[in-house]
Amino acid sequence: MKKFAAVFPGQGSQSVGMFADFMDNEIVAKTYEEANAALGYDLKDITLNGPEAELNKTEVTQPAILTASVAAYRVLEAKGFKPEAVAGHSLGEYSALVAAGVISFADAVKLVRLRGKAMQEAVPAGVGAMAAVLGLEDQVIVDVCNEVSTEDDKVWAANFNTPGQVVISGNKGAVDRALEQFTAKGAKRVVPLAVSAPSHCPLMQKAADVLKAELSKIQINDASIPVYVNVLAKPLTKKEEIIDALVKQLTMPVRWVETVNQLKADGVETLIEVGPNKVLCGLNRRIDKTLGSANICNEETLAKALEVIA
Repeated sequence: MKKFAAVFPGQGSQSVGMFADFMDNEIVAKTYEEANAALGYDLKDITLNGPEAELNKTEVTQPAILTASVAAYRVLEAKGFKPEAVAGHSLGEYSALVAAGVISFADAVKLVRLRGKAMQEAVPAGVGAMAAVLGLEDQVIVDVCNEVSTEDDKVWAANFNTPGQVVISGNKGAVDRALEQFTAKGAKRVVPLAVSAPSHCPLMQKAADVLKAELSKIQINDASIPVYVNVLAKPLTKKEEIIDALVKQLTMPVRWVETVNQLKADGVETLIEVGPNKVLCGLNRRIDKTLGSANICNEETLAKALEVIA
């Protein structure tokens, strides 16, 4: 019997109009109604109609991606889909926690809105930066980040997305110095990212403190299925360990390559990306071409995914 894992995308997967041809699905529509009630504004309208600048605000983007992902997962679940494990890339970890019954959907929507706002406020606009580096070894990137960092101006490796694709995060000056070094060392490309907060590095400590305080106020359960967390690249089920990993996630790297490799080592054969776009499908193929793959973001992809998991 095939073993499946559901994986959930993070920030950057959003676009105005996403899920437009999925909104007629009763389960999807109900999920958006729940999100609107929890947030106190019409997330569905912003998702479908924008404006893009509004959808791209971190505190709106995060609930938007979470809601789309949970809606799609509920549709799959109603069709009898039961994954062996779940994982999410960065923000996607919250969708994974909802799928595993760790946090209620209503709490998760409010939590990621607060997370986005706290991330925005932790570092003043223009102080932080992120960039993708393509075509260099992980250790080269880590070493350069250490070399160019000063006491007040630091940069770190933040997302290990695929072999040869790492995202760095930190103070803008240090990021710029690192990019010069990467180019000199033969990087295929260096791409500054249009983000409003330098995620997954120690500059997010203030946001992590806010998140920790908020997590203490909500109901959190042990996971019903293993959740492969970003900071450890291994499965957790105990709520105390999951909370700790969730707080650390803001200041520590996303170890996606190791996560996918660990899922395979634990017997998972196919990864189903649940949520808008298919960013993770692309990353996962570059990590291990032997893993099966499908995504679900509308009725057409749902039909294809159901064939894969049949």
